[in-house]
Formats: sequence, structure tokens, C-alpha cells
Amino acid sequence: MSKGRQDNDVKSLLERLAAGESTVDEVLGRLRLLQIDQLEEFARLDPHRDRRKGVPEVVYAPGKTEQALEAIVRRLLAERGFSLVTRLEIERADRLRQNLTAGAEPVEGLDYDYRSDAGLLVARTPTYEAPPRKGCVGILTAGTSDIPVAEEAAMVAEHMGCQVERGYDVGVAGLHRLAEPLGRILRSGAAAIVVVAGMEGALPSVVGGLVDVPVIGVPTSTGYGIGGDGTAALHSILQSCCPGVVAVNIDNGVGAGAVAALIARGKAL
Repeated sequence: MSKGRQDNDVKSLLERLAAGESTVDEVLGRLRLLQIDQLEEFARLDPHRDRRKGVPEVVYAPGKTEQALEAIVRRLLAERGFSLVTRLEIERADRLRQNLTAGAEPVEGLDYDYRSDAGLLVARTPTYEAPPRKGCVGILTAGTSDIPVAEEAAMVAEHMGCQVERGYDVGVAGLHRLAEPLGRILRSGAAAIVVVAGMEGALPSVVGGLVDVPVIGVPTSTGYGIGGDGTAALHSILQSCCPGVVAVNIDNGVGAGAVAALIARGKAL
């Protein structure tokens, strides 16, 4: 949305409020829809998405130039005090850190937390105020190779204010490994469980048959031969005969974490 068009819409909303034709809540809801931040011609940011939806904007790094990525991160830091970036390679993360902390325009007091094992960046300024802690999400993986996707889900849920309980490498090849982490997750009061699995994608159905909370299955592109791109796991989760199991797209840890956190925060009201 152009700046001029947005200004006109805001003026119209305020005029309707002053005339008694709209309520404060109605105008506030419309204003939240107008909060789009234009960055030259390459990005339209939604920095207040967390206020409108409860889910923060997450920056997907692949395909973006170095200049575009830095500009987006800087603007989110300026607007909201934090920026979340996924699928960020270590070389790009190092260059971004250098530009943000020691470049021509350093960001004051920047907390730059990069997870090289998962390609995740969480950057915060001193102005950042975390959402109030509310709700709990459980996250399980079938194998160690599934952890990067699981950590995307955890990052989103944590930045939505949820406690996260993890249990990794508990797949069906050694199902006895599931007992301890699943019991801990249930005792913690988790209102939803994200289950990340590649290969045949069996673990979400197994967990779904043991718990009384929603299970969000995340198929991953791990495995041998046919279906190793995640399609076999996706089909398996979609075909689950266990009620209460749903699927997100292949490797979509961000989407799974957002849904799980919305469920957990809603139940904690």
C-alpha cells in the first residue's frame, strides 16, 4: 500500500470515529490491517503481525540478496525490536552480523543469536518486550536430522510466549525412547504437540494414539530413495487413521510452531 493511500485510509477511519459512525475497537482493527511497511520495491513488511495475529513475521533468507536481507532485518529491529530469520547459512549470518554490529550504521545494543545447527537467527534490541508467558507446546522429532525443522517450530512458539518442551530422536525404530519425553511433555501441560518426522512419517500417528491434545505432524525431506524428498512422510501423515492428527507442508516448522502456539495460548486463557 502506498504511503499516500494509507494516509487517506487512516484519515477516513478517524473521521468515521469522530462522527460516531465507528467504534474504537472497529477502527483499531482496521488500523492493524493498514500497518504495512514498504521497503523500496522489494518488500512489503508486516512488522505488527504479532499484534494482529499473535504470530510474528518470520524472514525466509533463501532467494534474498544480501542488501535486501539486511534492510528487512534492520527495519524489523527498528519497528518491533526483534527479527527472526530462517534457513540462514553461516557465511551469510556472519556477514549480516558484521554489517549490523560494526558497519556504517551499527544497531545499538544488538543481541545477535545465531543457531548454525538449524540456520536460525534471533536478533533483538534493548527495546524488545517479549510477550507474556502463556501456554506450553511439546515438540518431538523422529530423528536427529529432523531437529533443524523442529527448532524452527520451537523458535516461533517461544517468541509467541509459549513454554516449549522438547524430546528429540524418539522415532519408531526405537519406540521405547518415546516414553520419557512424551511423559514429560504431558506433565508440563502442553496443549499441542508438534511431531517432526521424515522417512515413512509414522511417529505423528503413534503419538496421536497416545495423547488427548492435537498433534501437528511435520514431514521432513529426510530419508533414502523414493519419498526421501518428504512426500512419503507427508502422504503417511495425511493418511493417518488416528483422530486429532493434522499435517503441515514438508519442512514447514514455522507453520507448525505458529499453529501449536495459537492452540496453547488459546487454551491458557
